[in-house]
Amino acid sequence: MPEHFTFRTNIPVRITDVNYGGHVGNDAILSIIHEARLHFLTAAGVKELDPGHTSLIMADAALVFKGEGFHGDVFTISVTATEFSAFGFELYYRITSDRDGRSFLIAEAKTGMLCFDYTVRKLARLPEGWEERLSQAK
Repeated sequence: MPEHFTFRTNIPVRITDVNYGGHVGNDAILSIIHEARLHFLTAAGVKELDPGHTSLIMADAALVFKGEGFHGDVFTISVTATEFSAFGFELYYRITSDRDGRSFLIAEAKTGMLCFDYTVRKLARLPEGWEERLSQAK
């Protein structure tokens, strides 16, 4: 995991995020980082889906669970973009929750993002300026 994250957003845990174990489910964590990714991209001025232009597609995802999250928590998701290539980049996420005067690490994650042209259904090159915009998103 990177030491420094450029962006933070808060996302409340919904009752639908909680599974039969009484905590946030693994499927919900993936949905929550998807929402955080959209917040991050908006802050960077990049659209995940931009018909007629370069869009993004997720190539892979990795989640590591570190603690439990519960309904009523407000997750702070820190996000940063790294490892840029000609066709994409990696996004790293750290999810924490403040509860009872303490901060709890809930999960860490990574998603591999590739540039994609949905019109021709093929990979596309990383547009000029995206690396700088994504690296500086706040």
